[in-house]
Amino acid sequence: MIKFRLLRVIGVVGLWLSFIVANAQSYHKLTVDDFQGPPNYSDGSIAFTNCSIEFSYTAHKEKNYYLLHFTILVKVDNDKSWLDRNKTCSGSVLAEILKHEQGHYNFAYLEQQELLRAVSRTVFYDDYQRVANDIFNRIDAKYQNLNRNYDEDTQHSTNRVQQHSWDMYFTRALGFEYLADN
Repeated sequence: MIKFRLLRVIGVVGLWLSFIVANAQSYHKLTVDDFQGPPNYSDGSIAFTNCSIEFSYTAHKEKNYYLLHFTILVKVDNDKSWLDRNKTCSGSVLAEILKHEQGHYNFAYLEQQELLRAVSRTVFYDDYQRVANDIFNRIDAKYQNLNRNYDEDTQHSTNRVQQHSWDMYFTRALGFEYLADN
């Protein structure tokens, strides 16, 4: 399961280049060290990955439009992500759980990439705040739904056939970055 959070920062900055600028970070491969939080057994899960999308921007008015500088980051909250180490003591079980949890991170990473593409193709006018928030909300809703479908389809990784299907989806969606890490 994944949790998203929206951080909005709006302000005026010095003169920027005459196009949208966006910052992001590279893909992250989850390890056991990413799971430092105390286990929560309320839903029967044996792991939980807490990711958020930090979405912020600054705006600068040009003639009849605004230049926006976006920072869109994927954050893994290690203190809220947890792994039941008692149920993942064998190497193969741990590998399967980490692979499934990587899928939740993958959705956050894919969301980040889609947000970056969407804002880079948008011309912002006086309603830039509404437009930027609409872009975030639309894309975030899509990935929230994908995350729910992922857990339902894979039955939290126990349905190996469906897990394999999703693994192939990630391979196609992430391309070389994902293949190099798996």
